[in-house]
Amino acid sequence: MEIKETFITKVTHRCDVFVLGGGVAGIAAAAAAARQGKKVLLAERGFLLGGLATAGLITIYLPLCDGYGHQVSFGLAEELLRLSIEIAHDEKRGYQNWIAEQDPSRRTGRNPRFEVNFNPQLFAISTEQFLLALGVEILYGTTAVACVAENGAISAAIIENKSGRQAIAADAFVDASGDADLAFFAGAPTETFRQGNLLAAWYYSAGKDGYVCHPLGVADIPDEEKKEGKSEVQTLVNRRFSGLNGKEISELTILSHHAIIEDVKKKRLRDQTFEPATIPTIPQLRMTRRIAGEYSLATEEMHARFEDSIGMVSDWRKRGPVYEVPFRTLYSCKIKNLICAGRCTSVTEGMWDVMRVIPCCAVTGQAAGTAAAMFDDFSHADISALQNALKADGVILHEHDLPDASKSNGNPT
Repeated sequence: MEIKETFITKVTHRCDVFVLGGGVAGIAAAAAAARQGKKVLLAERGFLLGGLATAGLITIYLPLCDGYGHQVSFGLAEELLRLSIEIAHDEKRGYQNWIAEQDPSRRTGRNPRFEVNFNPQLFAISTEQFLLALGVEILYGTTAVACVAENGAISAAIIENKSGRQAIAADAFVDASGDADLAFFAGAPTETFRQGNLLAAWYYSAGKDGYVCHPLGVADIPDEEKKEGKSEVQTLVNRRFSGLNGKEISELTILSHHAIIEDVKKKRLRDQTFEPATIPTIPQLRMTRRIAGEYSLATEEMHARFEDSIGMVSDWRKRGPVYEVPFRTLYSCKIKNLICAGRCTSVTEGMWDVMRVIPCCAVTGQAAGTAAAMFDDFSHADISALQNALKADGVILHEHDLPDASKSNGNPT
């Protein structure tokens, strides 16, 4: 059975830059565009900013450094890290040698990396206040359901929230949805995560041991690395999830809740005072769908120089690799005024696992937001002008330009 519907949708908002998704990538994109003096509207499906980092309780701001004492991610990536612990911090991970201590000699391959643990609720509210102070308009409880795309460009995004179905007109659109939703709706080329996601059920408890994260389930090892002799991680259930089907996501959420309550029961056998404090309010999916852009960055391209670099990221899984991120990974020429940020940029399957985390989302988000403020055709963007704007905002583009560029491609100091 099918129901035929005909819509007349009112344009309720007009802005310079529309950002879909309020995770770290969307936060960075909205902030960067607003700092360029643009009118920015950010739509978030939940009621907290931060995405997986906050509502998903993946509360580790992973490294801004290469693991050998050299910071490689700058600009909003560092600004948001410091904001995440502005009110409270646990002094674990890289707090002592990167935040509290300025002595570079304490930043080597034997010391903690430039990463921190943060409180998800505080970070969500801090980022909200941060964006509001910049003049960004935030629409919570808002999902994109379609878009109007003609002649290779988007003229409006179609959204739904408590006010019903509406259209948002903009000059440039940033897809920071995590699922490449706008790209998919607009007809841009996309790829899905073939391997599928494992079940995760991270939650927090509060009690005599303090506010403690219990990371049930982890992200999988990329298939291409398993071929090198690495074993697969232990799973909570023998099933994988695409993250792109409503029924499947509901089943994943129910299984996550079951895993949490069973773990709580087990821990209460040893400690009757054990109580869960916070459970995730969004599914803990890592990789779902991404744009197939003008270039796909690969794991083998560590230390490679790209003339259109928009910043650098490290590999959170191991010390050493540094990647320059080409601007071409953020867009497809098929839809000229759409740019992607966060975990839906153009990468190989293996590199997806590197680029999906918080610092990389902030780096690509800042670049996407800055570009969206400057251009409405990314295939003809003035790369030098974009790079100059990023450099003016504290971003270092090339590994060779790092203050300690003599570090010799990943060798420990």
